[in-house]
Amino acid sequence: MKNALISVSDKTGVVEFAKGLIDNGYRIISTGGTAATLKENGLDVTSVSDITEFPECFDGRVKTLHPKIHGGILNIRDNKEHQKQKEELGIEDIDLICINLYPFVDTVASGKDFATCIENIDIGGPAMLRSGAKNFKFVTVVSDPDDYDKILDEIKKEGNTSEELRLKLALKVFETTNHYDQAIADYLRSQIEDESSFPEKLTLTYEKLYDVRYGENPHQKAAFYQDLTNEPGTLVTAEQLQGKELSYNNINDTNGAIEILKEFDEPTIVAVKHANACAICSDESIFEAYKKAYEADPTSIFGGIVASNEPIDKDTADMMKDIFLEVVIAPDYSDEALEILKQKPNLRVLKQKDIRENADGIEVKSVRGGLLVQDRDTELIDELKTVTNREPTEKEMEDLLFAWKAVKNTKSNAISLAKDKVLIANGPGQVNRVWPTENCITHAGDKAKGSVLASDAFFPFDDCVKLAADAGITAIIQPGGSIRDQDSIDVCNENDIAMVFTGMRHFKHT
Repeated sequence: MKNALISVSDKTGVVEFAKGLIDNGYRIISTGGTAATLKENGLDVTSVSDITEFPECFDGRVKTLHPKIHGGILNIRDNKEHQKQKEELGIEDIDLICINLYPFVDTVASGKDFATCIENIDIGGPAMLRSGAKNFKFVTVVSDPDDYDKILDEIKKEGNTSEELRLKLALKVFETTNHYDQAIADYLRSQIEDESSFPEKLTLTYEKLYDVRYGENPHQKAAFYQDLTNEPGTLVTAEQLQGKELSYNNINDTNGAIEILKEFDEPTIVAVKHANACAICSDESIFEAYKKAYEADPTSIFGGIVASNEPIDKDTADMMKDIFLEVVIAPDYSDEALEILKQKPNLRVLKQKDIRENADGIEVKSVRGGLLVQDRDTELIDELKTVTNREPTEKEMEDLLFAWKAVKNTKSNAISLAKDKVLIANGPGQVNRVWPTENCITHAGDKAKGSVLASDAFFPFDDCVKLAADAGITAIIQPGGSIRDQDSIDVCNENDIAMVFTGMRHFKHT
């Protein structure tokens, strides 16, 4: 008779799984709550204590950490010396182990106190899983209820699992225990007030949500993962109401749109195309915000991603349906709005009720052979200081701060033009600051006159300010800090332009 040790926190499907094993000649060995559940359902169960001849102790902290358990799992079946020792020590083979771990992540997420979280660190479970995974040549190790059916199918057909399946199950175990250990490390690090900014050894762990059809281009494979935090206000916690599956580029651009949206308190629309904002507008209503955002650049918004920090109503949806959009994401939708958007069945409609939520955290970028890690850029201004003879008007200051939020989230070198809290032109990702300035002014045309300009970093020369003056731009916001700041200030004063320094740069290279 083969032996299966079952000890699970998540009891989903465990009774049916155990019954299937019994029907195929397995004896069930179990512990504590799992044993009780199986017995309550009429299954014959042998307790671990009967195998170890030692009682569970210390409130169940020690029950499976015993040579008769780990010896039964780890002995090499075709090693004569191992088999001799096994007989001498009275150890029985354990052929299958079914373990899932104490719900540490869920306990932390539920806000339990420190002691309760620590008590939900599983010790015996990971040890048995790792033992079984190491000896996968002989032992079937089960860590995921989703695998119960395929395991039973193979046992029913072949009398045992295949070595190919056991190898796959072993891989899953080490992925699972690595994930689990990292969650514990992250939690403990969060409890240490004097922790350094970044750990000396960094392990990042994510769960796959799904494979996407391809990456940035059709010849690249890709998948979408989420971290352990389930952070509110993010794309990974959004609900898709309709439309095709999100593509790699959809995910990247929608995430960018959400990040920009978090800068604004008023009803705001953000439209993103190729990872940069092509339209932003804040207004008293989301309908007016969308209308003005669209009118500012109806060409670029076509095929873009639209994010809203207010629910989408009927009138706004009615405007949206008139053009091709890839994704719309908002905290909610009226029933009428959803009916209208259903007329575009391929449109991906996402609901993120916490879309305004923002939090500190880290950003990670892969480089060949390593990673770059940094804090999120959640700050905006160090000190707002007018450096020209003329102070900006109240309206100009509103537009300057609006433009500053836009340029902060635009690929560097970046220039943004705004008027009446509408992004009228965005100049991203150039190798000098003159080109995005020229592009913005050209794109804005007559609308540039009376607008304000934001630059994500200081002006090394006064050339951009001269271009702004020629275009009729009335106010400029920039970090300041160039050794030639006075040259730019002088051009502003000569042309009655107000200039404000923020004391904070916002390069965005990725």
